[in-house]
Amino acid sequence: MELTEIDKEGETVYIRPAMIGDIEALLAIYNDAVLHTTATYDYNPRSLPEQLTWFQSKQEGGYPILVGIIKNNVVGFSSYGSFRARPGYCYTVEHSVYVHQNFRCRGLARILMTSLLQHAKNAGYHMMIGGIDADNIPSLNLHEQLGFIQVGHLKEVGWKFERRLDLIMVQKIL
Repeated sequence: MELTEIDKEGETVYIRPAMIGDIEALLAIYNDAVLHTTATYDYNPRSLPEQLTWFQSKQEGGYPILVGIIKNNVVGFSSYGSFRARPGYCYTVEHSVYVHQNFRCRGLARILMTSLLQHAKNAGYHMMIGGIDADNIPSLNLHEQLGFIQVGHLKEVGWKFERRLDLIMVQKIL
């Protein structure tokens, strides 16, 4: 699967499956989100071995990691995995999308999510779930524009940056 799109800045964005050589770029993007945002409720940056384990577990589970590339640089990624481990949830996946801090608000998350949604549909999944911090208005708006609906508001379930965080649950039938 390879796809080419144009972002809001007029740059060509290539979408392709992640490769082992992308690990350090994926790690840098994720760790920036850990340290500076509530896009993830992780506290500690991942190590390279932890990121490699994550990458390998996605491959072993048959789950994609899609990367966005501008001028030969990985500038974002999206992925999905199991929603819950019980067999009755086998047609539902939970997703994530992260964009490098210097490339946010350029439409990259939309491009990555559109590709990820198509991948999940082609793979035979029925439902995609997401958990989004309630203060992440750009992500909530993007998901709404992509056809996700809000199905839950979990109050004060997270704690990061010395404050309680609400989590919005969204879902989309594929």
